[in-house]
Amino acid sequence: MQSRISPLLIVLALFVSASSAHALTSDQVRAMAIGESDARSAAIAQAATSGDPKAPEFFRALLDDAVKVSGDKVFIVGDDKARDAATGADATLPVDAEDVVNSNRMRRELEAALAALKLLSPNVAERAAALKDMRDSADEAKLPLIEKALAAETDADLKAELGLLRAAVLISLGDAAKRLEAARALADSHQPATKTLLLERLKPNAETEPDVRAQLQIALAAIESRLAWGERLGVVFTGASLGSILLLVALGLAITYGLMGVINMAHGELLMIGAYATYVVQNLFRAHWPGVFDWYIAAAVPAAFLASALVGAAMERSVIRWLYGRPLETLLATWGISLVLMQGVRTLFGAQNVQVENPSWLSGGVQALANLTLPFNRIAIIVFAALVLAGLAFIVARTRLGLFVRGVTQNRPMAACMGVNTAKVDTYAFSLGSGIAGLAGCALSQVGNVGPDLGQGYIVDSFMVVVLGGVGQLAGTVYAALGLGVLNKLLEGWAGAVLAKIMVLVFIVVFIQKRPQGLFAMKGRSAEA
Repeated sequence: MQSRISPLLIVLALFVSASSAHALTSDQVRAMAIGESDARSAAIAQAATSGDPKAPEFFRALLDDAVKVSGDKVFIVGDDKARDAATGADATLPVDAEDVVNSNRMRRELEAALAALKLLSPNVAERAAALKDMRDSADEAKLPLIEKALAAETDADLKAELGLLRAAVLISLGDAAKRLEAARALADSHQPATKTLLLERLKPNAETEPDVRAQLQIALAAIESRLAWGERLGVVFTGASLGSILLLVALGLAITYGLMGVINMAHGELLMIGAYATYVVQNLFRAHWPGVFDWYIAAAVPAAFLASALVGAAMERSVIRWLYGRPLETLLATWGISLVLMQGVRTLFGAQNVQVENPSWLSGGVQALANLTLPFNRIAIIVFAALVLAGLAFIVARTRLGLFVRGVTQNRPMAACMGVNTAKVDTYAFSLGSGIAGLAGCALSQVGNVGPDLGQGYIVDSFMVVVLGGVGQLAGTVYAALGLGVLNKLLEGWAGAVLAKIMVLVFIVVFIQKRPQGLFAMKGRSAEA
């Protein structure tokens, strides 16, 4: 009678035989734990390329300083127990056992080996992360593992990335045919690191074969063409980000200066007050509600608006209400107020900058291209500026307050004759412009440090935006802010930050000479006035 063998036993037998075939040997364990750094590095690389399932555990034990040696025996120590590093059997730790000391170089090798082993992980996300970590550490010793992972990879995108990683290793090998093949493969890369690698290979005496050198130049030109798009889009995004910041700062000034005619030199300090209000709210959440710290910004936005609006209302009722129609006097008075506000902040919070921490959901960014990352905080500021603009446009065009503000600014005596309390409307309008400056300060606190001089860097730019766009024109303010932001960043890449600023100023001076009313001219009775 024929005996029947269970299929389960066959699978178990195959699993055991496969595991034993790949088990770490005593010689491998000793080579990784004992000896010179070069020999240990070679042994670690060999164990990593073997794909041994026990290798990651031993690598982690080495990184955790949990490996000891005694003579030619290697032990892993943990939970008050010791076991043989090769067999895994429990063992008695000898009295003379010594710790394995790992230098920084050995730790880097172990971390790279652990990352390399994840290339064989069944999880796609783990393999993608391992591939990203290996881009800067791949060498000839890891080539067998890369080729093994390439043969086993099922994801098309990861397979293409592994092919490029393999080519990056082959490009430095001795075989000219393999180098030529690698140069052709690298032409499809989108990584800045590949460009650096090709530039290294194109240095004098680095690559001597004419055919390979010519192919390297072709590959370099193709990669530079792709990376150039990322650089161009990066300039446009940073310009839009700067433009959105200028827009937030200038929107409040578009009301106080554009509609009310007040040259408010303390506008930058109202922005600073909004930033410090954000700092205070952050500290309150950290001290009393740490569990919801990531949402402190939701409370900081209205707090920044109210703090700046209240200061603006106090300024208007105490000083500015007596100076309407006298722009030079308002300039001097508000300049003095700005000095008082800066000194008051220095007295309360100190002269040093304070740090406002981003919520976790505003940290990091979106990897749009290989050489282009869009930070979440910058994206949030662009969206926030759009929301503030929409809210302000709605208030000015669709609400009773907006109607009164437009009526008072166009014809104050007639509005008063119609029963409008012009003094109250002036206060409300100035408070609204000041509150929007506070919102700009709240946004700026997410991209830089907050200090007493924060507003000084934006007051001139905000006036330029309002004048260039057209006094009293919200649409002009939007176009001018975004246009100046993008133009400034384009010129920075070409001429540097200082020359770019000078060129922008010269452009605005020439433009205002040719078109004093700005991009959008006022029409009707307001223009006649």
